[in-house]
Amino acid sequence: MIVIACPGQGSQTPGFLAPWLELPGASDFLGEASENAGIDLVAHGTVSDADTIRDTAIAQPLIVAASLLAWRELSARVSIADAGIAGHSVGEFAAAAAAGVLTEADALRLVAVRGRAMAEAASRVETGMAAVVGGVEADVLAKIAEHGLTAANRNGGGQIVAAGERAKLEALAADAPRGARVIALQVAGAFHTDAMASAIPALREATESVAATDPRHPLWTNSDGSRVTSGERFVELLVSQIAHPVRWDACMASFEAAGISGLVELAPAGALTGIAKRALKGTPTVAIKTPEDLDAAVALITGPAA
Repeated sequence: MIVIACPGQGSQTPGFLAPWLELPGASDFLGEASENAGIDLVAHGTVSDADTIRDTAIAQPLIVAASLLAWRELSARVSIADAGIAGHSVGEFAAAAAAGVLTEADALRLVAVRGRAMAEAASRVETGMAAVVGGVEADVLAKIAEHGLTAANRNGGGQIVAAGERAKLEALAADAPRGARVIALQVAGAFHTDAMASAIPALREATESVAATDPRHPLWTNSDGSRVTSGERFVELLVSQIAHPVRWDACMASFEAAGISGLVELAPAGALTGIAKRALKGTPTVAIKTPEDLDAAVALITGPAA
């Protein structure tokens, strides 16, 4: 089984959408996506600087729109009807649309609400996230807890993301677990922790106006890595996941159990394929960073491994 992975926040870089706008229909899609998200995604994906697109209210719809554009282009080139789908954190909104649980328009409207609500929650206390790479997992988890932080993302492949107050993250960096490095992430809050609980009501209210459909593809949740077959249940998990840790490690274990033969990461790609190379050793991967990467993704999907 080929798994299509949709990246999360922090994967965006200045100007990353520029080459995509050269594709026929891309400007029209991003124009509609901008209307649904309520922000100018074309400007933010081409000319806005790193500080601007770090803003949670901008980054989240920008990443989801980019993933959906890459999904459209890939779908136009090769049949991916049998592919499994999963998203990391905000990438679950792109995954929901790709799997048919939500329309693209609804996914973009909801993620815009999520981004604004999480930005508001993050503004109340100066918080952030840092990746702890390497070390013994039990030691890393203990050290994160010792500094009063939360293991917000358990990504597998020797990477756990700590979240909490910036001062505590700085203390963790100065007291890194043995054999590990602490790397600050380009996000503006302690996502997937109790610090985000105040963002849940706004997203929950927004979901009441959308209709969910059961997924057309195998679809896994960050909640515990299990496969979800109910569209309504997946939307419920999208809401609660705001304040609960991401278990990407459990998702990858489920990919293995399902017989993964290759992983394709949609734009703006790189982080999830990097983790997969460490945690799913021997599994072919393709990161679709620009349209030039689409041919490699098609080859992986249609090749012997598929």
